[in-house]
Amino acid sequence: MYCPMHSVPSKSYIYSPIHPSFFILLDIFISLLFSLTLHFSRCYIASLSTMNALAATNRNFQRAARILGLDFKLEKSLLIPFREIKVECTIPKDDGSLVSYVGFRIQHDNARGPMKGGIRYHPEVDPDEVNALAQLMTWKTAVANIPYGGAKGGIGCNPRDLSINELERLTRVFTQKIHDLIGVQRDVPAPDMGTNSQTMAWILDEYSKFHGHSPAVVTGKPIALGGSLGREAATGLGVIFATEALFAEYGKSIAGHTFVIQGFGNVGTWAAKSIYERGGKVIALSDISGAIKNPNGIDIPALIKHRDNNGTLKDFSGADAMDPNELLVHECDVLMPCALGGVLNKDNAADVKAKFIIEAANHPTDPDADEILSKKGVIILPDIYANAGGVTVSYFEWVQNIQGFMWDEEKVNGELKKYMTNAFQDIKKMCKTHNCDLRMGAFSLGLNRVAHATLLRGWEA
Repeated sequence: MYCPMHSVPSKSYIYSPIHPSFFILLDIFISLLFSLTLHFSRCYIASLSTMNALAATNRNFQRAARILGLDFKLEKSLLIPFREIKVECTIPKDDGSLVSYVGFRIQHDNARGPMKGGIRYHPEVDPDEVNALAQLMTWKTAVANIPYGGAKGGIGCNPRDLSINELERLTRVFTQKIHDLIGVQRDVPAPDMGTNSQTMAWILDEYSKFHGHSPAVVTGKPIALGGSLGREAATGLGVIFATEALFAEYGKSIAGHTFVIQGFGNVGTWAAKSIYERGGKVIALSDISGAIKNPNGIDIPALIKHRDNNGTLKDFSGADAMDPNELLVHECDVLMPCALGGVLNKDNAADVKAKFIIEAANHPTDPDADEILSKKGVIILPDIYANAGGVTVSYFEWVQNIQGFMWDEEKVNGELKKYMTNAFQDIKKMCKTHNCDLRMGAFSLGLNRVAHATLLRGWEA
């Protein structure tokens, strides 16, 4: 009996060869799937890092608010941004095609003065990240006791994919879209990730077309356009002044102590150079090219020369190569993360051997690591204070531009040391008053200053 369910296909059907184009399409599909998986994995990691930074900032804010006993309504008001700006920036590319990018500017708080914060060009720029960074700038400027509030901005683009002409066009279009919302007494941008002094020069020029010559509208400019001497070294040098202020509490100095530095970019380079000049020993450091160590201390000037000539730390004759993963747990007196956020976490915090951690990077210690390190008795100088040297000298640049009177580098560095030292003493007073660690002392100090200014101005009116 014939049964269609059990009928056997013809022999020619079973053994018919698969068309070669099938394998080509299959190969393309697998490659595309792999690329998409890699892309979304990177996005997830970046998103997770942003979430951790935002969660840590909010946690520290809430803990500081509880310490100060802030009214709930005032606490909520202080978290809400003053203004959120989103603009579409369409520019012609060099090949004649049109491309559009989304730009953001979050203005968080202006209770203590004009808002201040960087503009970054990066593919992963998003409103949540910019919002968290703007909020952090509000507390940081208050800790440093400079008359600013917080802001942050960015454009979702990869600057490496754009020519210099395309970057200029993009910057000018972005400025055209926000020029009425920034200004010398309103919101003062600065360089950040993916931007530099040239970017600030373009913003200054475009803004001045609408408002007249206004050098104080941005900081981090070229010296020839009103930039401040000492600005390049400011964050790294500020880290050293902060370290000296901390050490003075323990009757110590930088001389004779051993340091490990993660990150040998602008901040790490200036910090390492200053440590070397003060008689400290940098016994290990790393950058994207690898990690090196020398238990007797690395000759920093020689290393800088080698790095500048070769573009890498590799093959430097004055030190031995080491596993970069071992750097953060290397035996030393002081650990100085100067690069990425979240590098100290629950997986490595218990193995950290440093007695002091100076947070030169933004958010290098996640909340889990913070708790582990505190229980071990490690002294952590928080990022909200330790890396405030950059914004402090930006304030000096703004002041010089408004006065039309420029300072020499000695005065800039002298004023920076005074501000960093005074800020540390203010943090210590908060620590004693509220019986808290340096991180909570700094957050409580910043939050208290902003809350006080807000109340004085009549926030409920």
